[in-house]
Amino acid sequence: MKTAPARDARSEGAGHAPVSPALSGAPTATVVGHDGHTRAAVVQLLLEQGPITAPEIGAKLGLSAAGVRRHLEALIDAGEARSSNAASWQHKGRGRPAKQFQLTAAGRSRLGHSYDDLAGAAMRHLREVGGEEAIVEFARRRVQTIVADIDPVAPHTPGEVADTADAIADAFTSAGFAATTRPVGNGVQICQHHCPVSHVASEFPELCEAETQAFAELLGTHVQRLATIANGDCACTTHIPIAPPDEPDSSPDASPK
Repeated sequence: MKTAPARDARSEGAGHAPVSPALSGAPTATVVGHDGHTRAAVVQLLLEQGPITAPEIGAKLGLSAAGVRRHLEALIDAGEARSSNAASWQHKGRGRPAKQFQLTAAGRSRLGHSYDDLAGAAMRHLREVGGEEAIVEFARRRVQTIVADIDPVAPHTPGEVADTADAIADAFTSAGFAATTRPVGNGVQICQHHCPVSHVASEFPELCEAETQAFAELLGTHVQRLATIANGDCACTTHIPIAPPDEPDSSPDASPK
C-alpha cells in the first residue's frame, strides 16, 4: 500500500517536539515524545493509515502495547475513534481477526475544516447566480487544479494504471486529503482518509462527482466510488479495475470498515 506522508514524534519522555518525516511501512520504529505529542501522533496515524491494528501502531510509533491501548481507549471513550474486526481478506493465519482502529467523524472534525461556513455561503451564492451548471464547472476546475501535473494513461497500457493511481493519491495528499492506494483483487483502490471540504461536499455532491470523473479520465477506465466521507463513511474510497479487457474484474461490493 502506498502511504501518505504523516507526522512523527520523538522519544517518549524525552521532551522533543514532533518532527515530520513520512511514516513508512518499514519495521524501524519511530520514537514518540510527550503524552500530548504521542496522542497527536496516534491520531495522525489513524487518519492517514487507518483502519490499522494496535500492534502496527506500536511498531510504527515505538510504543508499548500498554501505551497504545491507553491512547486508543482514551480516543474511543471520547468518541473520536472506533474499532472493528479486520475484513476476512485482510486476516492472515489462525486465530481471531485482529481489531483495527480508525477515526470517527467526530475525530476527523477536531482536525479542522477551515472556512466551512464561508465556503458554503460562497457556493450557495454561486448557484443562485449561475445555476447548477456553475457549480459543476467550479467543481471540475477545482479538481483539475489538483491533478494538473498528471498525464492521462495512454490507451492500451493497463500497466500504467496503478502508477497513475499513485500519482493521483500523491496529488490529493498534497491538497490535504491524506490519500493512499492499495491493491484489491484485480484492481487498486484510492482511499482519501481525510477530506478538508467534506462539510461543504455533503451539501454540494458535485465536488465528489467531479473527483470521480477526473479519476476516470486520467486512468482511462471506468472507476467506482464506493464510499465518501461526506456521506458519513470512514474514507472516500474509489475502486479502479486494472485487469486486462478480456478478464472480468472482481470489484468489491463494500467499502473498508
